[in-house]
Amino acid sequence: MPRLFVAVDVPEAHKLALESLCNGLPGARWVRDRQFHLTLQFIGATEGPTVQAVTEALHGVRADPFELRLAGLGHFPPRGEPRVLWVGVDGGEELLALHRQVERVLKRAGIPPEDRKYSPHLTLARLNGTPLPRLLEFMRGHLEWSLEPFPVIDFQLFSSTLSTDGAQHRIEASYPLFAARPERRST
Repeated sequence: MPRLFVAVDVPEAHKLALESLCNGLPGARWVRDRQFHLTLQFIGATEGPTVQAVTEALHGVRADPFELRLAGLGHFPPRGEPRVLWVGVDGGEELLALHRQVERVLKRAGIPPEDRKYSPHLTLARLNGTPLPRLLEFMRGHLEWSLEPFPVIDFQLFSSTLSTDGAQHRIEASYPLFAARPERRST
């Protein structure tokens, strides 16, 4: 059964630039096949009517197009043994508004919000036994790393299927961003 998540796909040129970062760190399992994306909400394993409800609910998202900038590296968790190496994301208030809209329409469709606070990032690698000094050296070596902003004019519903080669992501549907409509006031 595939797992679903809602995300912003990254342009191909940015994926190539991200891919160039993916080497030189022991214990890193790098994101493969340029499957870079910015997750807005993880939904999980779903089937049948729930998939249909999610697909339809996402048509209700109303958010303004905006620009997204990728810059800087970090890791999760911030304390203790690092498990994820990530690239920072700056989409301003517009990104947070999109996240809230996605969360709102999915909640109406019966999908509960995630328990953890939303922390926008792009995963570069999953870490397994990566020595902290090597990770910090890698991050210092990319202190000034950033890419030109790119326009976000849509978002996607992805499915993810686990295999022996890792997760394979596929876009199931794409949803254009429209300017949020101002509320009408009665006179």
